[in-house]
Amino acid sequence: MSLGEIFLWELMGTAVLTLMGCGVVANVTLRKALGNNGGWLLVNFGWGFAVFAGASIAEPTGAHINPAVTLGLAVDGQVPWSQVPVYVVAQIIGGTLGAALCWAAYKLQFDTHDDPAGTLGIFSTAPTVRNAPWNLVTEIIGTFVLVLWIIQTPGSGRGDDGAFSFGNDALGYAAVAFIVIGIGASLGGPTGYAINPARDLGPRIAYALLPIRGKGSADWGYSWVPVAGPIIGGVLAGAVALVLPAT
Repeated sequence: MSLGEIFLWELMGTAVLTLMGCGVVANVTLRKALGNNGGWLLVNFGWGFAVFAGASIAEPTGAHINPAVTLGLAVDGQVPWSQVPVYVVAQIIGGTLGAALCWAAYKLQFDTHDDPAGTLGIFSTAPTVRNAPWNLVTEIIGTFVLVLWIIQTPGSGRGDDGAFSFGNDALGYAAVAFIVIGIGASLGGPTGYAINPARDLGPRIAYALLPIRGKGSADWGYSWVPVAGPIIGGVLAGAVALVLPAT
């Protein structure tokens, strides 16, 4: 597969991921959306199935849609390092584009929301208790679980074309929805579980650029945590996978 094809599929898959993922948070947050006050469980399910949709679209490239996944697979020797920059740039641009499309879908609700300064959480994550070192640990742990699951789950591996693709033997990419929902329900409470630098940084960039009435700060001071934490977690998962017995 060419680098251009990798770029296209990863951009499209990550855009759908953040369109639907940010969309479910907008639905729960914005006062005049039908899902207002739908709660944390709705957000978890929405993000889980957003990952399923994005991964299904990006299937030709192995459905990474997450720089932490790409880096973990590269450490494990499943993805050539020369392809990593193309994956990551496409994922960040896709994350930004999907978040912008989410805003377009909910523009009227943004315009009439009674707390426009508090809308950053629709796009990116924030901790409930701000302590950067421990917030980082939380993101590392959650991402480690996700990436190790992707590498080790039965059905994942190299296809006939030599590219790594993940998926459960029985459920395919639907299985990833369950692991993301599980991580959100069990480990997402402290930081909102970014577990994906593109999922947080791309929408944060979109928030900073979009003409949202009365919006607040993009909180760049915290923005490094949901980038560095998932990267460290993904790299650690790839390193651990190297020493595990072959499945």
